[in-house]
Amino acid sequence: MSLEIGFRGAAGNVTGSRTLLKAGDTRVLVDCGLFQERSFQDRNWKPFLTDPATLDAVVLTHAHVDHCGLLPRLVKQGFKGPVYCTQATAEIAEIVLMDAARLQQEDTAYKQKRHRRQGRKSPHPYEPLYDESDVAAALSQFQPLPYETEHALSDTVRLTLRNAGHILGSGMASFSVQTPAGERTMLFSCDVGRRNSPILQDPAVPDRADYLAVESTYGDRTHENNSDIPARLAEVIACASEQQGRIIVPCFAVERAQELLFHIGRLKERKAIPDLPVYLDSPMAVRVTEVFRRHPELFDDNSRQLIADGRHPCDFPGLRLCRTVDESKAVNTQTGTHMIIAGSGMCTGGRIKHHLANGIARPESIVLFVGYQAQGTLGRLILDGEKEVRIHGEHFPVKACIERIHGFSAHADREELLEWMGDISPPPRHVFVVHGEIHAAEAFAELIRARKGWPASVPDYGDNVLLAENAPAS
Repeated sequence: MSLEIGFRGAAGNVTGSRTLLKAGDTRVLVDCGLFQERSFQDRNWKPFLTDPATLDAVVLTHAHVDHCGLLPRLVKQGFKGPVYCTQATAEIAEIVLMDAARLQQEDTAYKQKRHRRQGRKSPHPYEPLYDESDVAAALSQFQPLPYETEHALSDTVRLTLRNAGHILGSGMASFSVQTPAGERTMLFSCDVGRRNSPILQDPAVPDRADYLAVESTYGDRTHENNSDIPARLAEVIACASEQQGRIIVPCFAVERAQELLFHIGRLKERKAIPDLPVYLDSPMAVRVTEVFRRHPELFDDNSRQLIADGRHPCDFPGLRLCRTVDESKAVNTQTGTHMIIAGSGMCTGGRIKHHLANGIARPESIVLFVGYQAQGTLGRLILDGEKEVRIHGEHFPVKACIERIHGFSAHADREELLEWMGDISPPPRHVFVVHGEIHAAEAFAELIRARKGWPASVPDYGDNVLLAENAPAS
């Protein structure tokens, strides 16, 4: 029996995470994410590189859309097996996927109407990738597992989920496979979180991995210190207050929104910022925050102490939750300094595009980025200094002040990743560097080879690599 890995997404790019593990007759797909970079979005419409009907299981590492967002389409096209993940991931995935289905339906109708008016035609069908019934079918196949509990997928393959510390419920996927050459361990890092980040526990540290697939989102750089976040946030808010402008924050609904609320709440407690209203204009982020309330067992000691003191890490006076479209529209009529937190985090859809259309041409506005912006996304174009951007088919001059706070990242940087890998013994037979723009992935692979002396490479989309031969280990 051989052990083989196939790279079906997030190989030479960031989004669309999807990796096939073949162990003899057992086929497991790790994640099934949506491609979000404009240059790769065609892949969402193409047939899966592996027939969904041949898969025995899917392991979902966490509920970000670039890891779970194409799962309903996989089910729609024939996947019938279980989807393994943690309980918190299952709860958040339901929110994320239902929201994605609704957004696709709304965007499809809007795009068809706009293209008809502009005399254009889409290269893809005017239909969503999947609808809410497809999401419901996928959710019926979820089978939650606790952390650090081994689960048999077949006679020869066992799965253990370990806390990745990235978002609530995120899990590294560790597979133990019995081969004629002996037991082999394959570890998928998932997106590795940072130590000492607020709210969540630190990521678990691996001690064994014969083969490792490691993310490299920030594999070519180091972050600003986490402790600088409150000061930088206070600076941005003070600047907005001086010019009586709004702060528009494109924000991921899962984890980033909750972490941002945590910092604003602590600044307000210390009276370190003006008492500005904060609008969380994301029904999905509101629902995810409710999932946080149900899972305090996943919090770190500081956050549990806040709860014991009668406070919640994701709440504070002046926080206003926008659930309906009318509530969202009303935000744009507000005057004076206020903050609008809305999705999507890379400005690829959702309510943030309406707020940007309303504010990006105003010099008193501030657009504050607190998360990663993939190449080709609207967020990346704004961040890279484009003087004019297209939103909902119209062109807007970028006159708002563009700010960024790096320390918010839920991804470990290159030094933190190297530290996280440091206890693996004996060294991995090979490290596959994935989930990073090509320059970041190649830089991190080189760093692994130079610093650790481990063999490391960056796979291409569609690559298949044989891992274990039918011979005893030397």
